[in-house]
Parts: sequence; structure tokens; C-alpha cells
Amino acid sequence: MTVAQSAARHDPDFRRLLEALPAAAYTCDAQGLITFYNRRAVQAWGREPRLNDPQDRYCGSFRMSSLDGAWVPHDQCWMARCLKERRAFEGEEVVVERPDGTQLVVLAHAIPMFDGDGTLTGAVNVIVDITDRKITEQKLQQSENALREASRRKDEFLATLAHELRNPLSPIRNALRVLREERDSGKPPASLEPLQAMLERQINHLVRLVDDLMDVSRITSDRIELRREPVDFASIVHAAVESTRPMFEWAKHELAVSVSTDPLMIEADPVRLTQVLANLLNNAARYTEAGGHIWLNVRCEDSQLVVSVKDTGVGIPADLLPRVFDLFMQADSSYGRKRGGLGIGLTLAKRLVDMHEGQIEARSDGPGRGSEFVVRLPLTPAAANTDAARAPVRAAMLQRRVLVVDDNRDSADTLAMVLRAHGADVAVAYDGLSALNVLQSDRPSVVLLDIGMPDMDGYELARRARSLDGNDLMIIALTGWGQERDRGLSKAAGIDHHFVKPVNLDELMGVLAQG
Repeated sequence: MTVAQSAARHDPDFRRLLEALPAAAYTCDAQGLITFYNRRAVQAWGREPRLNDPQDRYCGSFRMSSLDGAWVPHDQCWMARCLKERRAFEGEEVVVERPDGTQLVVLAHAIPMFDGDGTLTGAVNVIVDITDRKITEQKLQQSENALREASRRKDEFLATLAHELRNPLSPIRNALRVLREERDSGKPPASLEPLQAMLERQINHLVRLVDDLMDVSRITSDRIELRREPVDFASIVHAAVESTRPMFEWAKHELAVSVSTDPLMIEADPVRLTQVLANLLNNAARYTEAGGHIWLNVRCEDSQLVVSVKDTGVGIPADLLPRVFDLFMQADSSYGRKRGGLGIGLTLAKRLVDMHEGQIEARSDGPGRGSEFVVRLPLTPAAANTDAARAPVRAAMLQRRVLVVDDNRDSADTLAMVLRAHGADVAVAYDGLSALNVLQSDRPSVVLLDIGMPDMDGYELARRARSLDGNDLMIIALTGWGQERDRGLSKAAGIDHHFVKPVNLDELMGVLAQG
């Protein structure tokens, strides 16, 4: 009888010690046959080990593997090696699979035992279940990796954003310098049309960047609402093509548009779907070499509207295709960074299509073979055409007396110029108190006001304007504050419409025409 067997069978202190251990413990003889085990060993094994049974030699109920997944034969486990090499194995991490298929990660210890003459008599094996700890470590590691990745993507995105913002600012500054030198020289100005076209193109680019940043923030936090109405998708196609035309002309792309003659009525937010289509067209233009071909096809399939934007561009690598709609995908890709953009246009397109109960997919045969984006939206029965009910903008404006209020004099004066060009009678005030005086003396029918003014902000001005028997007054906020909270404050102050700067003048004119 070995020392281990004698202690296990006859020493109650030894039994109590093993039973008190907060871990599975068992002993074996020099051949690896189990001679004693505690109750935690039963829990770890998933059944009771069989004493002195060759089938349970070393740790017979386990399938074992290392943390990297390599299978470990029983005669090479920590207990077998302890007996063969006559030395302790401590702290070896092993994955064990019990008879019911469940797995544990254990910390295994095996210590050889010798009699007084130095003869090997067996070993004591202790295994500690560290499954929960390993899961926690894995989660922490994943969190750390995610934080590092998020930090890296943030840094690259900010660098990309700075680059994209500087690009249009440079030609804008150059154009202003040319205009100043023309004026100072006393010479008649050269043709201003190229400069005007360039300024409009670059400013529209800046506006699009800011709008995309705000929209992606609202969409990802579920703070955007669709303003659905019956709309003919052909009008969305027209608006999107017109908004992207400067980019196509600049790159000398050929755009072929094919729209089905079938009714294309959908229940949708026309502004948001125009944004979707414009993003897809801009994406095609950006990723297509100069002089390329792009096709926009709109057709009906069963009860769906199918929109395809296809190009002869650089294509999409297979490894990027599944991630093409991921937020900031371009920011961490040299492939995307070469083409510019913030990597949020396609993310916005997908979120907005999803909100319309539609689907969007990306297709490409690989680099150099172009790409195609396909959008599917549910069709609805045709709605009544309300175009005839819309009054012409200029005719409505001729009857308007408008007060523009903004502490930014450049913003106020240029808006006044635009309104006067449409026939409106316009007064300008640069602070809230001056605006109140104009309201009392001139009695305008429309007030266009900024919110963030010193001394008296737009909310307070709107409340005072309403108190001056201003129930018939149309009050429109033109502001840089565009969150849902800001819109709620506008409504509470009695403001009828809330526009975010820079204002889409066509939309503003439409509101003024309907008022």
C-alpha cells in the first residue's frame, strides 16, 4: 500500500484537508490509478472517478486540450508527466470537457509523492475551476481591444475630417483673394461665373459634411424622425441628380438616368430619400476615375421600387464588401482615404433606407471592376397630385413684409438681399431689442430670427413678439442649434418653423410661399 493510499484511507485529517479544499483534488498511485477523490472532484469530472480502474487512469473522464485548442492525450496530461518526470507541475491552464459535453478551464497542479526511501508512490492532483475568470479576462481583453480600436478609428476619423474640411476652405480663400485683387486693381472683373460655380460647389461640400455629421449622430442615437408623405420617386431622382450634378461635371463623368414610366409613388420622407440617392451618386462619382460612366436605373418589381446606382469605378475588395456600410469604414482604410470623404455617407444611406422599411445591398466583382448599390423600397398606391395647389414662390413673396433678426451682420444682410431679390419688403435688426421696435412700428408678417443672440435670445424674442398681438405673425428660426431639444424649445416659444443653418433657401421659400 502506498503512502497516498494509507493517508487517504486511514488518516482522517488528510481526508478532512482534501474535502475542505476549495478545489477538486484526488490522488493516484505510481501507475496513475485513482486512489482517492473529494466531492469537488466529482463536480469537476461530471461523475465519480473510479478507484483503481485503468479506464480512469490519470484523469480518464476528461477530454483535454490546451488553450490554443491542441488536443492533449491522457498519457501526456499534467498528472502523467508529473509521474513520468518525477517533478511537480503547477499552474498549467487546460481546457477539459466533461462527459456531458460541458467545458471548463482549469488551473492544474500535480505534486509527486515519495516514501522515506525516495521511491515514487503516487501524486496529488488539484484542479481549480477558472472558467469564470477566463471568461471575464476574455471580455476585458475584448473591451480593451474595442477601446483601442475605437480610439484609433476616432483619431483617424478626426484626421480625415480635418483634411476634408481644409480641402474646400483653400479654394474658397483663393477665390476671395482673386475677387479682392480684381476690386483693388480697378480693372473690370473677369468673368465671375467660374468663381461663383466653384464657391457654390465648395460651400455645398462643406454643408454636406456638417449635415452628414449631425445626421449620423441623430440616427445612431435614434433621435431622428421621418416626415412621411406620398411622393413620386421621380421627383426625388430629379432633386438628387441636380444636387450632385456639379461633382459629375467637375469629374467629367457620364451619368445615364433611366426611370420607369410606371407610377413610382411611395410613402416616404422626400428629403431623406433624396439624401440617400445623392449619397449613392456622390459615392459612385468619388470612386470612379475621371471620365467614367455611372448608371442610375429606377424600375418597379412586383410591389417594390428598385433603384440601382452602378459605376465603372475602382470596385470594392472582397474583404471590405461586408463592411461597406459600417460607420467610418473609409477612415481606417487607405483604399477609402485616397478617395476622400468621411466614410459616413453609406452608413446614413443604410440607416435611412432601413427606416423606410427598405433594403440596400452593395455588389462588386472586385478591384477595378466597378460597383453597384441596389435599394428596394415598398411602393404605395398613387396619391393625388398636389402640385397645382402650390402657389408660385415669387408671387407669394411679393406680398410679404419680412423682418430678419441676426447678430451676425453678414448673415442677416445677405439673407435680406436674397429676399429682396424675390420681391419681399425686408427690414433687418441685429439684436432683440431693435427687432421689438421694428415689430411695433412696421408690423411685418414674417420674422426670420436667429436663436443664439446675446442679451435677448431668439426664444425670448419670439415670446415677446407673440405678446404684441402677434398671433398672425409667422416666426421662423434660422439657427445653428438643430437638436430635438432645440426644436422643442422653439415650439414652446411660439416659433412656427425651425431651420438649421446654412438654410436651404428653396425650402425656406417654399414655407414662405405657403404661409
